[in-house]
Amino acid sequence: MTIEASQTRKVLIYGGSGGIGFATAKILRARNYALHLVGRNAEKLVACAAELGAQYTVGDVTDSTLFARVAQEVGEPLDGLVYAVGTINLRGIQRLAEEDFIHDFRVNALGAALAVQASLPALKQSAGVASVVLFSSVAALQGFSLHASIGMAKGAVNGLTLALAAELAPKVRVNAIAPSLTRTPLGASLLASEQMAAAIAGLHPMQRLGTAEDIAALTAFLLSEEANWITGQIISVDGGRSTLRTKS
Repeated sequence: MTIEASQTRKVLIYGGSGGIGFATAKILRARNYALHLVGRNAEKLVACAAELGAQYTVGDVTDSTLFARVAQEVGEPLDGLVYAVGTINLRGIQRLAEEDFIHDFRVNALGAALAVQASLPALKQSAGVASVVLFSSVAALQGFSLHASIGMAKGAVNGLTLALAAELAPKVRVNAIAPSLTRTPLGASLLASEQMAAAIAGLHPMQRLGTAEDIAALTAFLLSEEANWITGQIISVDGGRSTLRTKS
């Protein structure tokens, strides 16, 4: 299936210099989308934007003033929004402080809501049906030890996805992707040991870890006009981990 985009389609990517965000941006740029990237690491973001010929805004999603500033810089119309920002905070419930829960919720769920809220006027000005892609997690679909904070935050993303998809139809589609652990900078601390990486990979029916490109491929499709009848879905891209058991 060939996915094409016109020269005028514009997509805003929060986390545009991160693993999944940048992999998505590269696919979209090859299809002639106009891109605006947002990230907190100025040096890395500038390099990514220069490579892709993209516009950019430096900022942290924990700064609530960022979203209005981005919306103003991006302008109208806007055809797609990707919120590829997240955390991995794995601790037992007794080791989690209130600040941990608040931070994980703010980065994963509240940031996503504020990003959509600020960009909504521009999304509604799209000549076609605009698309929003958020990011959930396998940990919001299946229980894992030490995942209380991140599971709660990503569960909120699921609820946000469904609520926004209902509210914004038919002008804006909203979907979420729920990955398992992928080989990205965000997951690097968990994969520093090749022995640990191999053990985690073995928990997946596909017997490997995901890559940024695995997730980016679906993200790009959901942003495209070929996905115009898909909304309100939380789609697992997890090597089968959330649904399959191949060993007793």
